[in-house]
Amino acid sequence: MNTFIIIDDEPLAHEIIEEYCGMLPHLQLVKNCYNAIEAMQFLNENTVDFMFLDIHMPKLKGLDFLRTLTNPPKVIVTTAYKEFAIEGFELNVADYLLKPFSFDRLVKAINKVITNNTSSNKKETSTTKMESFKFFVKGDKKQHYVDANTILFIEAFGNYTKIFLEDEMIFSHEKISYYETFLNTKNFLRVHKSFIIAIDKIKHIEGNRIQITTHKIPIGLTYKSNVSKLYNH
Repeated sequence: MNTFIIIDDEPLAHEIIEEYCGMLPHLQLVKNCYNAIEAMQFLNENTVDFMFLDIHMPKLKGLDFLRTLTNPPKVIVTTAYKEFAIEGFELNVADYLLKPFSFDRLVKAINKVITNNTSSNKKETSTTKMESFKFFVKGDKKQHYVDANTILFIEAFGNYTKIFLEDEMIFSHEKISYYETFLNTKNFLRVHKSFIIAIDKIKHIEGNRIQITTHKIPIGLTYKSNVSKLYNH
């Protein structure tokens, strides 16, 4: 379960974020804060995985509040003011959402937070086992909560993608380039302009094909050197 707080002086902003996050499994709202002082007091005694942070608030501005924290949780900035984006990213915020933002845009921000939290807190116990993390995938008018460990490969399909899992296939509304930057390069490899594979799911490599279960994945000419690094050390 990923815990979070909302820090915003506008009750409507709380309602929107709560409604969106309520549609996603494994997220738990633990506190509504309506100013930075209230949030500061809460974080002095509690820890959360991430927080939604407004910038323009009374008493103490959001980014000024963030500077006071020595070990802050991951931050998703929510604001109507785009001019503070650079300053926000200099403070290592995970994402910067401009109000009004869509549900899909919020999901992308949450994916950044929960995968970053997993990779920073989790240590590999085996060189052969993939680090497991979960993320949301929009498909079939639903948000699927996907365990990266179950991915076999991802195939481009125009401006969309097909995510082949161990027990199903999800038609995703994201381009393959999104997953290339999003997935851990230690676990996944782009082997063709249209394919990203899970390295630990490779059965064998023969010629210009990679066998994964019953699927034969082509190796693109420009990606051959990347594939050869898997077995030429």
